[in-house]
Amino acid sequence: MVYHIEKQSGLLLPAEFIESPNQDDRPDTSDIDLIVIHSISLPPQQFHGEAVKAFFQNQLDPDAHPYFTEIAHLKVSAHLFIRREGQIIQFVSFHKRAWHAGKSEFAGRSGCNDFSIGIELEGADDIPYTLIQYTTLKDICILLRQSYARITNDRIVGHSDIASGRKTDPGSAFEWEFFRGLFI
Repeated sequence: MVYHIEKQSGLLLPAEFIESPNQDDRPDTSDIDLIVIHSISLPPQQFHGEAVKAFFQNQLDPDAHPYFTEIAHLKVSAHLFIRREGQIIQFVSFHKRAWHAGKSEFAGRSGCNDFSIGIELEGADDIPYTLIQYTTLKDICILLRQSYARITNDRIVGHSDIASGRKTDPGSAFEWEFFRGLFI
């Protein structure tokens, strides 16, 4: 599928858009210069369900799984979610601040949500990601770099890089060397 970013709305088209309430205005939309790659699966290490969508909509049923009781109260989102089959769902316009990074720091700057785009991969730290996820992520990163000139290849990082000691995703299963090789 061929995607493009609509400049006025900050939406990735023709991706599905399900707006998350967990967002707010960025301090400066011209300051976007970082992509943060995450992983998520709900319940942990289970794929293909609707729980991630519900989680980003504040509609996760805490009684549906024991783990959900621990997280259902959290208010989080990401700009994009890439499923195992490569399908993309956008939850927050790139113009807005998604709540994906939490307490974070990169290159001496704290509060990475202010200046980053968060992309969640449907996955887990120790389960290999799919080839279509890597190629879809690569295509999206290229589009984002074209739209936000301050994003360079060295400013595409994992959640673990900006919240070390607190976060581990996208984990050891994410093949950074392979992913970076797709840009050549």
